[in-house]
Amino acid sequence: MKALNTLYELLHTSIENFPNKTAFAMLGGESVTYAEVGKRVSEIQELLLGAGLNAGDKVAILSSNMPNWGISYLAIVSAGMVAVPILPDFTGKELDLLLAHSEAKALMVSDKLFTKLSKESVDSLNIVIRTKNLGVISQTVKAQGKKQTPKPEDLAAIIYTSGTTSTPKGVMLTHSNLAQQINMIYNLYPIGPADGMLSVLPLSHTYECSLGMLYVFATGASTTYLEKPPTASVLLPALKRVRPTAFLIVPLIIEKVFRSQIYGKFTSNAFLRTLYGVGFIRRYLHRVAGKKLMKAFGGQVRLFIGGAKLDEQVEQFLIEAKFPYAIGYGLTETAPLVAGQISPAVKLGSTGPQMEGVKVRLDNINPDTKQGEIVVSSPSVMQGYYKNPEATAEVFTEDGWFRTGDLGYIDEDGYIFIKGRLKNMILGPSGENIYPEEIESVLNSHVYVSESVVTEQDGQLVALVHFDTDAIERLKDEFMAKWEITRDEWHKKVDEWDKRMDELKKEIVKYVNSKVNRFSKISEVVEEEQAFEKTPTSKIRRFLYTNRAKQTKK
Repeated sequence: MKALNTLYELLHTSIENFPNKTAFAMLGGESVTYAEVGKRVSEIQELLLGAGLNAGDKVAILSSNMPNWGISYLAIVSAGMVAVPILPDFTGKELDLLLAHSEAKALMVSDKLFTKLSKESVDSLNIVIRTKNLGVISQTVKAQGKKQTPKPEDLAAIIYTSGTTSTPKGVMLTHSNLAQQINMIYNLYPIGPADGMLSVLPLSHTYECSLGMLYVFATGASTTYLEKPPTASVLLPALKRVRPTAFLIVPLIIEKVFRSQIYGKFTSNAFLRTLYGVGFIRRYLHRVAGKKLMKAFGGQVRLFIGGAKLDEQVEQFLIEAKFPYAIGYGLTETAPLVAGQISPAVKLGSTGPQMEGVKVRLDNINPDTKQGEIVVSSPSVMQGYYKNPEATAEVFTEDGWFRTGDLGYIDEDGYIFIKGRLKNMILGPSGENIYPEEIESVLNSHVYVSESVVTEQDGQLVALVHFDTDAIERLKDEFMAKWEITRDEWHKKVDEWDKRMDELKKEIVKYVNSKVNRFSKISEVVEEEQAFEKTPTSKIRRFLYTNRAKQTKK
């Protein structure tokens, strides 16, 4: 692949090189060739220019995944305008705030998401365009704007982070930031025109946008989008139908597949749990399961990319199953990738070494643990946060390196191991650094745990746990068989069931404490009946639970 300098180059080079290849498709719906992408790009630009927009103006994209999402993005940036992709899971109030903060003059929107916007937001825009068919929903300005060919240093996109602890910040990425990221990805995860991708993550997420859309378009490969969210019932039939050679996924999805389809079956009773605990038997079972998983994924996957550190139990399975996977580490602010590796050159628990062209170091290293904050120098590091110089200054070192906020260490081979977020670290009673994410990883590996948050209360570590519904239902079935009762008679044994759940919580405490160091031991498990509230990128909003714990202490 030819090295790129701007997204304008990316668009026109790919249209010229792959005119008749399918670029984007909907599963069971339309497919769009690279040449057709070029025609639609011109159509969108004419609409934007006819509404008085000029190069440098902001255009928001608020849409579900579809071919016209990527085409809209490419139309905006190749005209010298600035794309503002917005995650679909923001609330209506948040969407209004982001549109105002970004100073967007136009909006590309899908039908369902349009209904979340206020009339004031819609009226403030020069033009609102429907992504499904590129029809004009509303237009308040009719004037002729002017586009220009962007330069590498020009702003290409403002991406609002989902804010796990605070209000979202607008990450400013230039054409050079994104073009250099694509050049570096090709050296790490090479794909080409023969490859087909299945897209399962929101395109407004920088991971899917950079790797799953821009990079794939640059290489002449094809991408298929789903009409519905990627639940197991939607994803598995889609994988069999599309038979992708590669796709991007977040750990949450593969961890759910592992827990329900593999680990759950191998530990469904005491006998199987005993067998599964024997090393060579577990490896054999994983190998068999890996072949079944490959078949379930369509049989052609050669590159399955996880965009963050995997749960070690899940990664152990992928290694023992000889399932082809790649790992990556990055942030929205780094466009996104900083490090990565492809199996079999992976190391359990690592996110791989720094990418070619990227420099990584540790600052404020703890002499005992050898861990420090990961800081990065990369051609893909953002220019700063939009209209927020104070927040920008906080995340750059004096010598201009980006502070990731992640704690970790780097081994002798240059492999990076992430320990947790600096802001999440808990200071132990004797000054120990406790990383709740490490404890949560152990908690989440328990057969009955779906997800967890570890907090500090009165000097003790408490685990808030949302149980795995399916696993608990199986446990109920075992108890009903033991008591010889039906579901209708369940109320007769409520007290016994409550005792069993108390025992289960104690078992989980014992399980976790047998696997963590002495100052990371938890004192109790508290059940969270509802799933944890999450950001638009499926990260738990930790501050809601840690703040609640502090309030409870008072």
